[in-house]
Amino acid sequence: DPKVLKEGHDIKQDILLLRRYGIEVSPVGFDTMIAAYLLNPSKGSYRIRDLTQEYLGTGMDGYDAKGADQVQKYGATVKAVSELKPVLAEKLEECEMLELYYNIELPLVRVLADMEYEGFSVDKGILEVLSHDFAKQIEALTADIYRYAGEEFNINSTKQLGTILFDKLGLTAVKKTKTGYSTDVKVLEQLYGKHPIIEKLLEYRQIVKLKSTYVDGLIGIINPETGRIHTKLNQTVTATGRLSSTEPNLQNIPIKTENGRQIRKVFVPRSDEYTLVDADYSQIELRVLAHISGDNGLIDTFKKNEDIHTRTASEVFGIDIKDVTPLMRGRAKAVNFGIIYGMSDYGLSQDLKIPRKEAKKYIDSYFARYPGVKQYMTDIVEAARTDGYVRTIMNRRRYIPEITSRNAVKRNFGERIAMNTPIQGSAADLIKIAMIKVHSELKRRNLKSRLILQVHDELIVETHKSELQEVKKLVEECMENAIKLSVPVIVEISSGDNWYNVK
Repeated sequence: DPKVLKEGHDIKQDILLLRRYGIEVSPVGFDTMIAAYLLNPSKGSYRIRDLTQEYLGTGMDGYDAKGADQVQKYGATVKAVSELKPVLAEKLEECEMLELYYNIELPLVRVLADMEYEGFSVDKGILEVLSHDFAKQIEALTADIYRYAGEEFNINSTKQLGTILFDKLGLTAVKKTKTGYSTDVKVLEQLYGKHPIIEKLLEYRQIVKLKSTYVDGLIGIINPETGRIHTKLNQTVTATGRLSSTEPNLQNIPIKTENGRQIRKVFVPRSDEYTLVDADYSQIELRVLAHISGDNGLIDTFKKNEDIHTRTASEVFGIDIKDVTPLMRGRAKAVNFGIIYGMSDYGLSQDLKIPRKEAKKYIDSYFARYPGVKQYMTDIVEAARTDGYVRTIMNRRRYIPEITSRNAVKRNFGERIAMNTPIQGSAADLIKIAMIKVHSELKRRNLKSRLILQVHDELIVETHKSELQEVKKLVEECMENAIKLSVPVIVEISSGDNWYNVK
């Protein structure tokens, strides 16, 4: 009955389950899991029995019933939802998050359900080719590693690898644990350039991970009925408000290396009648920083449509914009993104492999050129100390108990969270609104095209070729007008016959 609002706990799962039996759950009126998440986004788990204990001070009689008595469990859930709803709604109102809840998070439930239901087509043939190619690369790298080691050994054994690197080859141990030498990726990265075996080991680890997780792993989770991968889009996992993805985690496909990017080739449209449209926000977190800090220099750069990293390099190095070299731009880019995450001079020095004093000079120079950003950082940390939380543009809250910790490491962590969450969380608000708009507009126009994936600041629409230009324009308008910022919001759109070719 479309006149009756449906209420529940984790309604997305109900929508997907009942759809298998031809039943549509509509419209959604309240989801206790989503409400509880907004009230405490760092909690991690939102089981209904825990929420009844926390908010109502009661247990759930009949929740553990099994077999023929299982109907009691459903009755207990219905009772809990009806009792939790007014309590959670009142708390959302107290925190000024009702608008965020009813206009963004609740409508998003159906959008995510539809995206999961649609899934993403996978070309098994390309997966098999990649599996074979990676196996060959692993074989060649193994031979190289044995040659540099002067003997064969178990590369995957931390103990044996430690013996080779630090005892036999004489490299300086970076970190020792109770069980022996550490040979994790961070250790190997610090040893990079000290011996040719290190480069081969890093490459070996990367290819092994790609093959097991993203090639052989994907083959095992293709839905036999649809021939597609139906990744789970999680709405209540991150403390910042961003979505996460599991089974498989499509947000974590490493794209910094060519081998990693190759994985995207396996994701294809459902048939030759379709193509993929990829829409990506351009430097959205830096634009959000300009908006919430109100820094005139940053705002001016975006309004003039200048390259933000080149402009920052020119300001930090005190040279004309036309004299900025690619190396300078690369360093300025690291500073720009480092500032967003509250990176210290030590962190930047490690990132750029430069002396700490030089890294400090870059950061000081950045803040001297963009004083509004420095003021924002100071103010937001102070506000977090006073209030115990920070907010995003759409009033999303994140509580930061660490910020008043006596432990300096925890306190510094809390300060970094305070600086970053309003930026990252506001970018999350923005793309969620865009998703709701795109999903709604595709349905309203009765198009065959479907929104199928969101990864960080990127949306992918499986688009019928006859609708290509209309969909590109529609997506661009929805994304650029999601939230009005004091700087232009730019969306880069492309299309192609697989996920690799659209980038």
